[in-house]
This record gives sequence, structure tokens and C-alpha cells, in this order.
Amino acid sequence: MSRFLKERYQGFQSYTPGEQPQDQEYIKLNTNESPYPPAPGVISALDETDFERLRLYPDPTGRRLKEKIAKLYGVRPENVFLSNGSDDILNFAFLAFNDDDDTLLFPDITYSFYKVIAGLHGVNYREVPLKEDMTVDVEAFCEESSNVVIPNPNAPTGMTLGLDAIREIAKANSNHIVLVDEAYVDFGAETAIPLTKELDNVLVSQTFSKSRSFAGGRLGFAIGDEGVIRDLEMIKYSTNPYNVNTLSLILAEAAIDENDYYVANCRKVAETREAAEKALKALGAEVLPSKANFIFARFPGFEGQEIYSQLKKRGILVRHWEQDRIRDWSRITVGTPEQMEKLVDMLKEIMKK
Repeated sequence: MSRFLKERYQGFQSYTPGEQPQDQEYIKLNTNESPYPPAPGVISALDETDFERLRLYPDPTGRRLKEKIAKLYGVRPENVFLSNGSDDILNFAFLAFNDDDDTLLFPDITYSFYKVIAGLHGVNYREVPLKEDMTVDVEAFCEESSNVVIPNPNAPTGMTLGLDAIREIAKANSNHIVLVDEAYVDFGAETAIPLTKELDNVLVSQTFSKSRSFAGGRLGFAIGDEGVIRDLEMIKYSTNPYNVNTLSLILAEAAIDENDYYVANCRKVAETREAAEKALKALGAEVLPSKANFIFARFPGFEGQEIYSQLKKRGILVRHWEQDRIRDWSRITVGTPEQMEKLVDMLKEIMKK
């Protein structure tokens, strides 16, 4: 750090992305990317793009894409917010809806970026412990009126809440925003988008990164009450009005047009996940019931760091944390059936030794 960095950021802990090593070819099961390519229509849209347009600024409203997203999810364009990945939505929402008088609630075992953004903006927050079975403690989120972030499915556990539970949390915090982070919802969970028509304090964020094979394209969107969306737009126009680039807008429109392709891919991922869970349990692993595109598992007699290291030596990357309660667990992205078979074979080899 330089001598110019302000004191409030001294010692600040930023987010640590999943590793992207370049030393060899790996089977990457550590960053929850899709194992399948973008839809053919998306590739065609890229090939047909008039790149001369790149000299012009993108449409800051993203009107055409908003209209397509709104039609797909049964809302109005005024209910849709576009962003440079769903992390941008978290950033804008934490900034827009929290001040010194608020305490933001989110689970203690969850996406670590929540804590980072809260720290960056000086947001007071409290981590609500998951229950012993790793499920979200709904009652604890209803005890005080606060802003809330509910990841559904949660990461890294992959476990979900039903809409009745989310509705209960939203009603208990009716004077505050309840942001439902649905980065992994398309792999088997139930979206809370219908609740945005019922409750004006529910804001749902989703991403194209996982289920639509677009992690490199950086496109996220939120759906909520028209007034809440205007609040996010105000923050966006005060920081980076052109935060979604022209190519991402074009390709995201094509992705919405190819929705059936992505629905089929999500179904394949879910089937592969279920087969892999069964194979891991046969090895003696404890596996949480996931509705995401990853599996959370631990292997009796092995530390999480050992599983991570031994797999990496064999050319397979998984995600491991040194956080209390989950240091012996591994988060394993669901790859192709062939990749998952290779994973299971390597785990058999490790466990024999």
C-alpha cells in the first residue's frame, strides 16, 4: 500500500476471487462457471456485430434488453435494472439503502463479497449464524427490522429457502430492503421475482454469468419495485452511467432469445450434480443438498486443505476456505459428466492413499 491511501482503508480486506492459475491445464471446478458454451445464437450475434459501433457509447438505458428481460419474467421494463455483473447490483444497493442508522443482515457462511462491500462503504452489518444443519435461520432474520441480503441458493452450501420463508423475512423487515441474491437460482431453486409484485421492499438480483454461460461478458440484472429501481438508476448515473458495454448488451439480448437452450443446459447440470452427489456419497462423503451448480462436500478423515491440494496436484481445481465451520468442506463446481467422473476417480485415488 502507498502512503497516500486513506486511513479508513488501511488494513482493508478485499475480495479474493477463485484462483485462475496459468501454469498448466486444469479441470476448473472452483469458480462456478458453466461447462457449456454460449448458445449458437449468441455466437452468431457476435459474428454479425458491426464493430464500428464500438466508437459510440452504449445505450445507458439498455432499453431493448430491459424489454426482453421484462417479457421473460412477466414484469415491466421499469422494474428491471441492468448492471456490469450482479456484484455491481450489490455495490449500488449497499450504497443506496444503508447509512449509519442501519444494520445490514446476511448469513455468516455465505458469499464473502457481502462483507467486503459493506466494509468498503462503511455499512454496519451483522452476520447471522447458519443453523447447525447449514440452513438459513429464518426466525433470526425476523427479530429486528433491518436491511437484509438473502442468497438463494446460498453459496457455498447450495441450500435454498422457499418463497414462504422469504416472504416472512420481507414482511418482518417491511421498512427495509430485502435483497434476494439469485445468482444460482436457475439450477433448481424457485425465484422470488413474484414477490416483487407483492412486496415493494423485495429486490431480486440475478446474473448471466452462471446459467447463461456469460461470466466473461459481465451482465447482471435486478427486478423490483419501480421506485427501488429508480433509486439504483440514480446511483448508477452518479458513478458510471455506461456501466454495461455495447457488446454485452447485444449478446445478452441474443441470450434471452435463446432461453430454451440455457434451460436445457441447466437441466443437464442438475442431472450431472445429482449423479456426482450420489458418487461422492458412495465414497463416504457428507454432501449438502444443493440446488446450485456446485456441490458442498466433506470427506471424513481428510482436511479440506488436503483434498484441495491433492486434487490440484492431479490437475483439478476446487474451492477451499479456512473459515471456521467450513474449513473441512470443499465447494465443487459441477462440470461436464466426463469432468465429474474424473473428479470421482481422483478422489478414490486420494482416499485409498
